[in-house]
Amino acid sequence: MRSTPLPRTPDEDLNTPARIRDAAIRCFAADGFRKTSIRTIAAASEVSPGLVIHHFGSKEKLREACDDYVLQAMVERANHKANPIGLQAIMREYLANPEEYNVDVAYLGKALAEDSPAGRKFADIMTDETEAIIKAGIADGSMNPTSDIRVVAAMIVMASLSILTMPGYLSRTLGFDAIGPELMRRMALPSLELYTHGLYADDTFLKAARETLAATSNPRKESRS
Repeated sequence: MRSTPLPRTPDEDLNTPARIRDAAIRCFAADGFRKTSIRTIAAASEVSPGLVIHHFGSKEKLREACDDYVLQAMVERANHKANPIGLQAIMREYLANPEEYNVDVAYLGKALAEDSPAGRKFADIMTDETEAIIKAGIADGSMNPTSDIRVVAAMIVMASLSILTMPGYLSRTLGFDAIGPELMRRMALPSLELYTHGLYADDTFLKAARETLAATSNPRKESRS
């Protein structure tokens, strides 16, 4: 299993802080921030606990470095998915070597489950990025207009994050032992079909919702008047 979410240069491979950070990412991904000790991280990176503190100051500061590193990797990957060529590249990369993603995904899953600053920051960043992607798609004609872009962006992100926070449920429901290439392969086309073609064959439900909302008074608006 690869220990880092992004490729490193040869110089960084020899860098002790980078090795400690990579080990910490693996440890936090496996056991969460609260249960992981400096001693555990030191042992995983084959250095002394004192050297971990020397380079990062505290476990909290080390986690901040890990957060920034993983968040950067995930945002860059999300941006690659904004166009068909980028999406194809990400799919091929994952299917060819899924271990490269496992640590990052597990890390963020723990961060979201613990409602940590990293989890909240990741959700906010991904919502902002998704909103920007939708706006660009509407502008260039590759996506359909929507009545509330921010809501759509938030819904897409929440659906995506559920894979990180409920991997066991997803894999069991679809008949797999764990999240992996075969599960993702099965999900790829149905997911894109849903976003591309939608679910309903006509706009009956949409019209009904519009009529109901139009006929229903807005309590907030009345309270301000």
